[in-house]
Amino acid sequence: MALDIIKQIAVDKGFKPWQVQNTVELLDEGNTVPFIARYRKEKTGELDEVNIRDIAEQLRQLRNLEERKVDVIRLIDEQGKLTEDLRTAIEAAASLQLVEDLYRPYRQKRRTRATIAKERGLEPLAELIWRQSERHGSPLEMATGYVDEEKEVHSPQEALDGACDILAERISDDAALREYVRRFTWRHGSLETKEIPANSEVDQNKPGAKVERSKYEMYFEFAESVQKLPSHRILAINRGEREGVLRVSLQVAAEVIEGIKSRVVKSNSIFVQLLETTCEDAYKRLLAPSIEREVRTELTAKAEEQAISVFSLNLRNLLLQPPVSGTVVLGIDPAYRTGCKLAVVDGNGNLLNTATVYPHEPQFRVDESLQLLDQWVRQYQVQLITIGNGTASRETEALVARLIQERHKGIHYIIVNEAGASVYSASDIARGEFPELDVSLRGAVSIARRIQDPLAELVKIDPKSIGVGQYQHDVNQTRLGESLKVVVESAVNYVGVDLNTASAALLQYVAGVSASVARNIVSYRQERGSFTTRKELLSVPRLGPKAFEQCAGFLKVHNGPQPLDYTAVHPESYHVAEQILNLIGAKVEDVTESGKLREIRLALGQLDSKQVAEALQAGEPTVRDIIAALMKPGRDPREEMPKPIFRSDVLSFDDLREGMVLTGTVSNVVDFGAFVDIGVKRNGLIHISQLSDQFVRHPSEVVGVGDIVSVEVIELDRQRQRIALKRVK
Repeated sequence: MALDIIKQIAVDKGFKPWQVQNTVELLDEGNTVPFIARYRKEKTGELDEVNIRDIAEQLRQLRNLEERKVDVIRLIDEQGKLTEDLRTAIEAAASLQLVEDLYRPYRQKRRTRATIAKERGLEPLAELIWRQSERHGSPLEMATGYVDEEKEVHSPQEALDGACDILAERISDDAALREYVRRFTWRHGSLETKEIPANSEVDQNKPGAKVERSKYEMYFEFAESVQKLPSHRILAINRGEREGVLRVSLQVAAEVIEGIKSRVVKSNSIFVQLLETTCEDAYKRLLAPSIEREVRTELTAKAEEQAISVFSLNLRNLLLQPPVSGTVVLGIDPAYRTGCKLAVVDGNGNLLNTATVYPHEPQFRVDESLQLLDQWVRQYQVQLITIGNGTASRETEALVARLIQERHKGIHYIIVNEAGASVYSASDIARGEFPELDVSLRGAVSIARRIQDPLAELVKIDPKSIGVGQYQHDVNQTRLGESLKVVVESAVNYVGVDLNTASAALLQYVAGVSASVARNIVSYRQERGSFTTRKELLSVPRLGPKAFEQCAGFLKVHNGPQPLDYTAVHPESYHVAEQILNLIGAKVEDVTESGKLREIRLALGQLDSKQVAEALQAGEPTVRDIIAALMKPGRDPREEMPKPIFRSDVLSFDDLREGMVLTGTVSNVVDFGAFVDIGVKRNGLIHISQLSDQFVRHPSEVVGVGDIVSVEVIELDRQRQRIALKRVK
């Protein structure tokens, strides 16, 4: 590990060099981020997952940069053109962009006007012009000696034109000039958009003819500084351009050309006017298009990173919604013609029954549907009904509200996000769980289980299908998938997993557990019965000591002979936990006895973790975490969050009035605000300006997906069914 990389990361991230050094060593040893964050706090100085992932990402970038430098130096050296100054410049380059700029003149190019001019022997003339030493005569006179009919240079003017093509490419390839133009463009450039008329150029076969053009109206005559463009606007413009609705261009002040001229024209030679014209050509023909592509690519990359960041945060909040465990749930996947699919599950998520009813058009078998729902509620003692939020959701809600009001006033219902339910229904996971069940009914099971344990159910679905982001289909799908996988992994390890009930889909996100090992764990469980201890994991095929080290602390075993197996204490620290309990006169067995747990908590709360760490010669962060784990064995951090809102009656758009104050659930957070489910067909929007009396940089600073919020209706657009809300305290 190069020491300067460690120092650079430390400076950039604001960490101490030893923290970065130790973190990098842990990563290089194959340790997972969740394991490092929770169980190696002494080594990292208590860096959290975000810090560690930031270090890992910058480490990857810097190592890639060093590899590219070595590669570029080799490629230039092979051409015999490597100088010590060039080598030094490449080795000192702080960015990949600068390395590529330095390499640009030596990169193999397709045949250009400049290469053709060089083939015609005009490079010496170009060098003559570039030196700018001639004070007498004219450019045409200087070019006369380069006329060569055999090389297709028929006149002095053609010779000058060819020489200028060589110089234009030299200007375009010059690293310092490119950096000047790049900086100027970022500081003074603006992105301009104009409408491409729908009926232009026989437009019927173009993409723009088939899209909803009205959503791009604000961009039909639009311009904004590239420095100020928010990410959601960049992605909207990109989509409008891709769909053939918008024409997009990057406009830069003409002073940029004057800046190039001042850097190229060094003396009052006879070539001044020729060089100035060449500077203009180099900019307009070569530099401007190239830098525009760079700028727009970087704008898009930053916008995508922001969109992915928002999606990731929303997904994490959704995954960490509190479970409504131990509740018998009736799930309904609503539809019109094909009927509403029903599935009832017990308090542990086991499927009890399925059916299909047809209360809506065209059948309208309402009484028959109500009768079956009534029968199931009584037969299975249903406590909660969940309704998917897709097609026919509100009509189904009205049916359920009628059932509750007329026959079962003690139960409630909730509308749940059904995104990804159809993906799950057709997946290998669903086929494995319910091989005999019709694919259309599996979605209802997922809708029922999502309220019982959102994390356990949603991990079965590709995170990209869950739909809690903005412009999710417009961003790099590979990068999005990678980021969302990290989010799921982080959430699963944060909560912890019951080793004896978790599905393979859930287990594969536990630190150190691959998809194949997760299947092996489930197979082992099915063949030999429940795990009694964490140590038994070492008997699972392909789960060796390293994997055990990584995963053991996140996998919990309930009612086993070792009570600490049901805590977040890592097996490597069991002896420390036992010593801590000895200090308060308790034994490990006492942790699982509810009668003694209160006394243990009180006694542990009196301990000074620093003094205990010194006495036991253990790390203070580890001691602190062990004490916390012993005070709440088997703790699920999600249980401390507010439960979702359950409803018993329907609220329609027509019931809304400006000034009404309602309670709702945040369903999505985007750059410009937050969408809130207030119990009507359309979610309302709290614009970022209405989220707080204080300045809010981004909505995620004050609200998250799943938050329960009080809102005031401030504007209703009944024609477009839009609801504007204001957050109230």
